[in-house]
Amino acid sequence: MSDIRTNTPSRLDNPPIPVQAKLAAAWTSFMFLYIYVDYFHLYKPGAIDEIRSGVVFEFDISGTLLSIFTASVTIPALMVMLSMTLPVRVNRATNLVVALLYIPFSVFNAVGEAWEWASFYGLSIGIEVLLLSVILRYAWKFR
Repeated sequence: MSDIRTNTPSRLDNPPIPVQAKLAAAWTSFMFLYIYVDYFHLYKPGAIDEIRSGVVFEFDISGTLLSIFTASVTIPALMVMLSMTLPVRVNRATNLVVALLYIPFSVFNAVGEAWEWASFYGLSIGIEVLLLSVILRYAWKFR
């Protein structure tokens, strides 16, 4: 809204938010959710015992596995910064590719889980996929 008499913006006006900021915000939300889902997984009975025995899911804990885990968290963290700094054409392509790759990666986290945990994984992965869909939408319309 603007003041009709002076045609100046009112305090209720919302300035437009740049697409880069929207993308960075969505990646930030995704990253926090992604990390917290892994953290809350530690509350499952037996999860800590598995880790103590050197196993995560069915994989032996190793430097390679921990490097993969680090990369899986580092990529969304980097996307926050890259979304704000890359040139438009590269920004758009990078966001589209990374978001598309993370959808199956996020869904994979529920593979092999018991039905009793379906609500936890369904909700968390559903929100992750929703955020990735928002990123895809913003990136697709980014001109």
